[in-house]
Amino acid sequence: MKRLEPSNPPLTTFSMASLTDIVMLLVIFFLLSSSYIVQPGIKVELPDSETAQVVDEKNIVIAVTREGVVWVQNERTTVARLAASLRPQIIHGSSQTIVIKADKQVSLETAVHVIDQVKAAGGERFLIATVKE
Repeated sequence: MKRLEPSNPPLTTFSMASLTDIVMLLVIFFLLSSSYIVQPGIKVELPDSETAQVVDEKNIVIAVTREGVVWVQNERTTVARLAASLRPQIIHGSSQTIVIKADKQVSLETAVHVIDQVKAAGGERFLIATVKE
């Protein structure tokens, strides 16, 4: 009787190709399944507050950067043209809130000018954004 013997010798080394494939598939899976929360907008360092609250309403956001540049809903404008930029966006007779995100380095005078322009545009309710300590 003839005995069957393997024609190829057994492998004595470990193949890294299969392990690399598995790791890459896991990385792709986690990248696709994870959700990223990206806050679009302008980089503004908000002042601290102990009584900050979260507001979940449809708001108009005005950002004032450290350099004094004003942004309305991610569109650049100036303090002088702020009222004209806001008028089409304000819905009169509603409880629409205007959130002012001013950098903590912005002078009080600039913040007051922004508030004046908001009132001139017809804004009745506004909040000043802060971060909880």
